Amino acid sequence: MTTYFTADTHFGDHRTINIWKRPFANMAEMDAVLLARWEESVGPEDNVWHLGDFARRADDVAAILAKLPGRKHLVRGNNDPEGTLAASGWTSVQDYAEIEVDGQKLVLCHYPFRSWNGQHRGAINLHGHSHGRLKAMPRQYDIGVDVHDYAPVTLARLTGRTAVDRKG
Repeated sequence: MTTYFTADTHFGDHRTINIWKRPFANMAEMDAVLLARWEESVGPEDNVWHLGDFARRADDVAAILAKLPGRKHLVRGNNDPEGTLAASGWTSVQDYAEIEVDGQKLVLCHYPFRSWNGQHRGAINLHGHSHGRLKAMPRQYDIGVDVHDYAPVTLARLTGRTAVDRKG
């Protein structure tokens, strides 16, 4: 089982193509690439932490989630209404989370922080929201799709380290 992170998919939102200069001709192409890249990366037993702004329309969320492999956890973003949170297919839904992956403490939120719990003890902040336009701080990573070739990403890929490297 692998843990993946992603954010800012904005499924079904044509505005995202223009606002964030995504390289897609239309919304259907964007959604198809997002689905394909997720399916190429994530297996059915994997965990995926989606750090907000999942889809434009809450009514579409359950159908999209049903197509995506893995156990999906949502950390709510500013474009995730109550209907998105209530959609079937989420393993968990929250506004903020602190988890551990491969011995590494992670602080998860849609928004980037200036400081976070455990920051000076090695904790890492993962966030979305900025679409790659914010200068990162040490141990802080934007995990949005705009930064990671429109696919979920592992902690090892983000940090360039393995679990063994972190412990040693």
